[in-house]
Amino acid sequence: MAGHLYSATVTWRRQGDFAENSYSRGHAWSFDGGIEVPASASPSVVPLPASVKAAVDPEEAFVAAISSCHMLWFLDFARRDGLIVEAYEDKAEGTMERVARGKLAVTKVTLRPQVTFAGAELPGADRLKELHHKAHEACFIANSVTSEIEVAEVAPRLARTPTGSP
Repeated sequence: MAGHLYSATVTWRRQGDFAENSYSRGHAWSFDGGIEVPASASPSVVPLPASVKAAVDPEEAFVAAISSCHMLWFLDFARRDGLIVEAYEDKAEGTMERVARGKLAVTKVTLRPQVTFAGAELPGADRLKELHHKAHEACFIANSVTSEIEVAEVAPRLARTPTGSP
């Protein structure tokens, strides 16, 4: 895994009056698989209409990247532990705060994973906590940031109709 290179292309073209600060912050993120994602400054940072409400902003992407990385590791560790994960949903949140005069930072990201398990076995609280701890420790993104990352304790769920087999 060491030494891998990841890339993204960020493209912006002027729309609006640049000199008057009424230009659009809308832009696009393009990735090597061919997907293009509409992006913009957050409307909470740059008011509409200069920002694009329907686009992903960098702060949301930061939170989503941490959540996604954590989930992928959790799924792998749960599989290795003999569990069957049916569904995983995380309503993650990032908190931006002033850290110095004129400086803001996302200082905390809280993950709230809701995990639904199939099969007959539902992991206990300690086992679930250990799986999340291992996922956090392994997550490349979490290892790359200085923000506090908290995994809120949420009880696991059992799928109503167990599907698949281990």
